[in-house]
Amino acid sequence: MSATRLHLVPVRSREAKEFVRLWHRHHRPPVGQIFSVGAADEAGTLRAVAVVGRPVARHLDDGTTLEVTRTASDGTPNTNSLLYGAAWRAAKALGYRRLITYTQAGESGASLRGAGWRVLAHRPPRPGWDRPSRPRTDHGTAHVARTLWQAL
Repeated sequence: MSATRLHLVPVRSREAKEFVRLWHRHHRPPVGQIFSVGAADEAGTLRAVAVVGRPVARHLDDGTTLEVTRTASDGTPNTNSLLYGAAWRAAKALGYRRLITYTQAGESGASLRGAGWRVLAHRPPRPGWDRPSRPRTDHGTAHVARTLWQAL
C-alpha cells in the first residue's frame, strides 16, 4: 500500500462538527470553536479534522491560550500529526501564545509527539466534576485519566 499524500484544507464549522459526529469514537462535536482545519487526500476527500477553541478549563482561558478540543480521522495514517502541527502554526499566526490539548489514558500520544508537542501534566480521573453551581452531564469520560499536552 502506498502512502496517502495529504494536504491541509479549510473546513467550515458545520462540516468539521459533522465529521467529528461521524468519526470520533467517544466524544460529540464541540459546541464552539475559533477555527478548524482539515486534511484531505489527493482526490480532495476529507480524511481528518481538528477543531480549535477556547480552553475548556476556565482557569486556562487567559485570552492567549487555545485548545485543540477535537480531532477526528477516518483512520488515514499521519492525519493527526499533520493537523496538530497546522493548528499550532495557525494559532501562532492569529497571535495566540499557547496551544494545548488532552489525550485519554490508553492513547499513546504518538501524533502529538510527531508534531513536536510535549507532556505538561498527567490528570487523574475526575468523577466528582459535577457541581450544584455548574451541573454537567457525563458523556462517559469523567472516570478516565488524561494527559495534558502543549505545542512547542
